[in-house]
Amino acid sequence: MTDTETLTADIETKGVSKESNGGETTNYKRKAFFSNVLKYAKSIFFACVGLFLCGGLWEWLSSYTEGDLPTPAATFTVFFEMLSDPFYDYGPNDKGIGLQLGSSIGRVLLGFSIGSVIAIPIGILMGASNIGKQIFYPIVQLLKPVSPLAWFPIGLVVFKDSDMATIFIIFITSLWSTLINTAFGVGSIPQDHKNVAKAFGFSKMRYLRKILIPYALPHIITGLRLSIGVAWLVIVAGEMLSGGAGIGFFVWDSWNALSLERVISAILIIGIVGLLFDKLFTLIENKVSYKA
Repeated sequence: MTDTETLTADIETKGVSKESNGGETTNYKRKAFFSNVLKYAKSIFFACVGLFLCGGLWEWLSSYTEGDLPTPAATFTVFFEMLSDPFYDYGPNDKGIGLQLGSSIGRVLLGFSIGSVIAIPIGILMGASNIGKQIFYPIVQLLKPVSPLAWFPIGLVVFKDSDMATIFIIFITSLWSTLINTAFGVGSIPQDHKNVAKAFGFSKMRYLRKILIPYALPHIITGLRLSIGVAWLVIVAGEMLSGGAGIGFFVWDSWNALSLERVISAILIIGIVGLLFDKLFTLIENKVSYKA
């Protein structure tokens, strides 16, 4: 075989090899695509099964109570009526569900933000310093189990305003999860990381930016996710006590009007918003988590 023939054969062999590799890559991508589709299809299927069972139980309870508990059909009729005009405003005690929800979300985000601004630095101090832990840990253990409703009178006395008292109980009850998770994340930094920082002569600020915050960030986000859930849980009880506008007040006002359909519809909306908050922070948590 001449040199020209050998070169031609090599080129043809490489071409076949590339085509083969390209076909394998395409098949892999196709299999991965269908695997993901199947995974999501299974997830949706099982979610539908769960919703079907829940709806069946609801229907049975409505029948068992002889109609005192509204049926799913009656409730969803009212639910979609509420969503058809969510922003009407006919006075202080007659606002659409969109306005009520907006008021609640505003209070939650304000109280949650204040709590986070305080919880993260204290958590870092507790995790990085034994003295800080000895100072703050007993306070955390003492105040963390206190019921949110127990803080409401304190808020009223301090702020002389029911709206601010509601924000206060959101702040005081939502900061603990962030504080504890931040302290745990900072306290679990491996000694090797600290030794590297010392070897390179990191300043305190450089250590904070390059070692402490990146390592503890997944734990901090987990704490924030738990805290926003607590804040959203507390807002309903707080607004039931404070009155005015908000999803909690809407639930209480609907109960006083003997409209269980509106009460259950509000519960569904509360659950959906809480789920969205959780999904948002879970997405952020996945972005900052270390992948093996």
